Amino acid sequence: MTNTHPAIRVSEIFGPTIQGEGVLIGLPTIFVRTGGCDYRCSWCDSLHAVDNQFRHEWEMMSVGAVWKNVLALSGGRPLMVSLSGGNPAIQPLGALIDRGHGDGYRFALETQGSLARDWFARLDVLILSPKPPSSQMTTDWAAVEACLQAAHCKPQVVLKLIVFDERDYTYAKDAAAQFPQLPIYLQPGNHTPPHPTNDDAPVDLDGILKRMEWLVDSVTRDRWFEARVLPQLHVVLWGNKRAV
Repeated sequence: MTNTHPAIRVSEIFGPTIQGEGVLIGLPTIFVRTGGCDYRCSWCDSLHAVDNQFRHEWEMMSVGAVWKNVLALSGGRPLMVSLSGGNPAIQPLGALIDRGHGDGYRFALETQGSLARDWFARLDVLILSPKPPSSQMTTDWAAVEACLQAAHCKPQVVLKLIVFDERDYTYAKDAAAQFPQLPIYLQPGNHTPPHPTNDDAPVDLDGILKRMEWLVDSVTRDRWFEARVLPQLHVVLWGNKRAV
């Protein structure tokens, strides 16, 4: 850790595994999950990286220490690194991105779009995932727009929306109308998220797949042909298990 490279609050680093959702679904990936979030979604499936009661499990790590972990997990072979959370935009990740690019790695970051950072422009993929009404959070659309502007058209930018019900579906359509230039990915929500201390908690896969079927029926009925409907592949494969 140096004055020019501040420490990063890390919840966990794991992989390689596959990206389970969105534009990079199925792609081999290392995950750097940061600790802390400015949201508290009602259905959050990563509370161990969000709730302050678990901050004793988080570690303040230098860029070098984080990168040493990534290199060890990947065997030094470049692949995609996913910066997740919590809200990874809270953390100072610009120097980490630069370090990884120097070794040939690529970086994707997913955020709800509440905090814009100038280093978004150094990402390879930026996933904006504003949270729908079922989250019980309120979207600041000006902040989402600021995130898009911070990217300066340099990374690939997409929208990813979680959908639980009709209100969420309407919200997703409104979001797509605000950002018609962005590809949009929809996924059914997991209504059986685990408690942070129990990653073996059962998942209602049948219920999730029924919601996905309803979502497919909805977009085809509405001739919303620009939307892509995808599952959370990691939930289909491993349920609520962590670090997969």
